[in-house]
Amino acid sequence: MNQSDIKKIVENLIQTFLNAGKVSLDLRKQGLIKETKSDNTPVSNGDLEVNKILTKKISELTPNIPIISEEASENKSINNLENFWLIDPIDGTYDYINDLDEFTINAGLIIQNKPAAGLIYAPAKNRMFYSYGEDLSFELINGEPIKLDHSKNFDKNEIKFVSYSNKIKPEINEIYKKLNVKKYVRMKSSLKFCVIAAGEYDGYVAEPRASEWDIAAGHAILVHSGGTITDFDGNEILYGKKDFKNPSLILKSKNIK
Repeated sequence: MNQSDIKKIVENLIQTFLNAGKVSLDLRKQGLIKETKSDNTPVSNGDLEVNKILTKKISELTPNIPIISEEASENKSINNLENFWLIDPIDGTYDYINDLDEFTINAGLIIQNKPAAGLIYAPAKNRMFYSYGEDLSFELINGEPIKLDHSKNFDKNEIKFVSYSNKIKPEINEIYKKLNVKKYVRMKSSLKFCVIAAGEYDGYVAEPRASEWDIAAGHAILVHSGGTITDFDGNEILYGKKDFKNPSLILKSKNIK
């Protein structure tokens, strides 16, 4: 699969994401049906309906590529995956079910265990991001693809990160000091990858938590905009690991060395 093929796949998915976002908001307006999964995390009929919409279209476009979704059991037991999709139908389900606006719809295409494309839509914010190769990372604004640019708002004396929590652990605080981070703002969903790629924030640090489907789409969007993602030891993040678990993460815009 070459870059032209990946571009066509991504562009054919954009309208599906916009439609899925509308469905997610319509269902929330009607009143969501909520349940608790075996891992004690919430899920709603909105998560499941978005999952159906995404998997149907992706299966039509790439019938020979397995889909790994947070909200489905299919394909999770396959060993030695190299080329596959990672889908998180609703990332930030807490925000979704509580009428907040940071939740996102996500799909990342993994080729040879690396992110080759990503799509993230934040329906309540009407922000659609996508990428399909180096220097090919965009936000769709008023129907027009605008290339993401880290440099427009960068201030080396006021480096600002996003954080999963308002309580910063000592190990993360040490990394903040090394990177000269002056302030941080809490943000829970994969929107954090997009706002870093767009130059609105400069980075993000997290201990090992969550799963590959939480970060794959954002990983593609950030690295294709020129940013970097490593673990705390500087190692590259690869996909298809045991149980699809994430290592530690350091996200940086291309301005942060």
